[in-house]
Amino acid sequence: MNDTSGADTKRLWAPWRMTYISGADNKDEGCIFCTKPKQDRSCDRGNLLLYRGERCFVMMNLYPYNNGHLMIVPYQHTSDILDVDAGTSAELWALVCKCKEALTAVMRPEGFNIGMNLGRTAGAGIDQHIHMHIVPRWNGDTNFMPVVGETKVISQALDAAYDALYPILND
Repeated sequence: MNDTSGADTKRLWAPWRMTYISGADNKDEGCIFCTKPKQDRSCDRGNLLLYRGERCFVMMNLYPYNNGHLMIVPYQHTSDILDVDAGTSAELWALVCKCKEALTAVMRPEGFNIGMNLGRTAGAGIDQHIHMHIVPRWNGDTNFMPVVGETKVISQALDAAYDALYPILND
């Protein structure tokens, strides 16, 4: 007979994921890429804003695919990359490069995924405001946990990653 009490079951507790699963953090606050940078700079740490440029900003992903998952976001609210001007496009790409340098210095990844998901069908979680993802990668970071256990293990707290990246991006 199988023991259903869970006494012999190994568990990985990630209680913070319940907020994501339940959608409790998706209150009617509007577009987070518009509301968060409008808040006072004293809120930047709590909002995971790492850097504010003239036309774009850098924000950590609250639900990262991997340690150091960053998003580079234009202040302009648009879902279409054709709507941003050349200056915004240039700053966005310059920040991608700056973030890659910072992540390389702090985390020493072996590779990166860099890209955009345009539209809900393409996988955009926030499809009304374009943003570029930069995700550091390490050999073996896709192991049995996400494949078999449908759970991603993030080995560094967001606060620790923020503290390591902030001084490099704002020097």
